[in-house]
Amino acid sequence: MLRQSHISPQPRWPMGNCILRLLAVCCRAAGKLKTKTLMKYAAVRVPTILALIVAALAGLPAHAQLAPPNDAGVTMGHIHLAVKDVDAQKRFWTTTMGGTAVQNGPLSMIQFPGVFIMLRQAGPTAPPAGSIVDHFGFVWKDLPTTLAKWKADKVEIEQNANPNQGYVRGPDGIRIEFFGDPSLSAPVQMNHIHFYPTDIPAMQAWYAKVFGGIPGKRARVSSPGWIDCDDIPGVNLSFSQGKTELAPTKGRSLDHIGFDVKSLDAFAKKLEAEGIKLDAPIRQIPNSKTKVAFLTDPWGTYIELTEGLAPATN
Repeated sequence: MLRQSHISPQPRWPMGNCILRLLAVCCRAAGKLKTKTLMKYAAVRVPTILALIVAALAGLPAHAQLAPPNDAGVTMGHIHLAVKDVDAQKRFWTTTMGGTAVQNGPLSMIQFPGVFIMLRQAGPTAPPAGSIVDHFGFVWKDLPTTLAKWKADKVEIEQNANPNQGYVRGPDGIRIEFFGDPSLSAPVQMNHIHFYPTDIPAMQAWYAKVFGGIPGKRARVSSPGWIDCDDIPGVNLSFSQGKTELAPTKGRSLDHIGFDVKSLDAFAKKLEAEGIKLDAPIRQIPNSKTKVAFLTDPWGTYIELTEGLAPATN
């Protein structure tokens, strides 16, 4: 049975409440002790408490980190753009869109909650429109303020009747859908990747089987209605009806999408058992702990698999 998907799901992180309860219990216990006994209690308990807090916080995602993986070991990783001017794209994704430039060893990325944008100098053959992946979307906490800033900066915006939805056009023909959601815990967050297959059920089933996506339907924001989708941690894969077979993504300005997996070696073995071949063998990025591999879905979406994509956090 398909489930209804939420347009901008907000994960809950109960570990923070556990930390607060732990501190409260310890403080109440310490309050009943005499001074000498309290010093002994602190010497024994405080290091243990601190260790527990550090361990617990390690399980909490920073706003800029990727979402925890699903049962298949998969989470949204990155979108890789092939661009004519890397500096212009970097300014667009940081100054205009609100991302933060980061490094993971030799890898330069723009980070957002739920995804990294990666840029590669190239001469793209065409924009994303006309390929199987037409566009991708973000959601903003304070959309009115963001829209006012974009208009002041003369950013190209497409909007119809719905003031809470539209598209931004970036360099190299990149088209980004935007929504507003005041309930977000961060100023901006990754939302969806939009595919246009001629056979929606087949594509929905493939991403569910291969990447552990949860099939469902999400509300269309531009107008009333529903869109078939798969939910993967960090992203909604949206499927709308394509009229004709569309071009592959490789070589276009949206060259490929990426999923991060817990164990790339194990995931590759799983793919092989399902009859899915990698386009190139697993390799290690020099001077980093990141592993990568590539495959192409049956509709021409070029996909990068990574392990250890996110930069280490202190």
